[in-house]
Amino acid sequence: MSNPIGGLGYFMQGLRLLSKPGVKRYVLIPLFINIVLFAILFWLAGDLSDFIVSQFMSHLSGWWAWLTKIVKPFIYLLAILIMFFSFSFVANLVGAPFNSYLAAAVEKHLTGSSPIGSERKFWAEFGVMVLSELKKWGYYALWSIPLFIASWLIAPIAPFLWFIFGAWMFSSEYLDYPMGNYGLTFSDIRKHIAGKRMLSLSFGAAVTVATMIPIFNFIVMPVAVAGATAMRVEKFPLTRS
Repeated sequence: MSNPIGGLGYFMQGLRLLSKPGVKRYVLIPLFINIVLFAILFWLAGDLSDFIVSQFMSHLSGWWAWLTKIVKPFIYLLAILIMFFSFSFVANLVGAPFNSYLAAAVEKHLTGSSPIGSERKFWAEFGVMVLSELKKWGYYALWSIPLFIASWLIAPIAPFLWFIFGAWMFSSEYLDYPMGNYGLTFSDIRKHIAGKRMLSLSFGAAVTVATMIPIFNFIVMPVAVAGATAMRVEKFPLTRS
């Protein structure tokens, strides 16, 4: 079954799972990482969007001045979307090893057994997960190029396209942790979630919206990891090898 709204339920389940015994100890480090990175990226995004707006507006005068009413909010909205996506991916790069352990802890709580990936030592886990994150960045960067072009050609629907793209990215991003614990590559994971595309997109959409909620976005990463693990257990069965 590919439930078009089922992903939201798994995201909410992830929120409840964070307080469970054996799980909550893995939440503190990702939470600290999120707070620091969000503060830095919010400051950078604000300065960059102000600079782009001021430069763009300086070239509009006379009859073309009416474009400012359309382009200015579009630039700020696009900057916000890109900032939140960048925040999530940078946070995931730094917190990847901890997220893998969090996924293993959630799975043990849900099923009573741990995935094989939880047996790796921290530095081995760090190397595996950082390499996986870099591969995902390459995949996302390739797809973002046509989206950037489309953002200028069809500006009115660009935020919608970025939202769908972000939902797919977040879905593959967070399902990578529980599936990666079983040795699946990023390519394998994309094939799995494509089989339940609407379920995966609805989960990614819930994560995307949650990252835009002030304060709450600090805990989105561990919530999404826990929710993705619950979804993996119920909808994407895997076995130890």
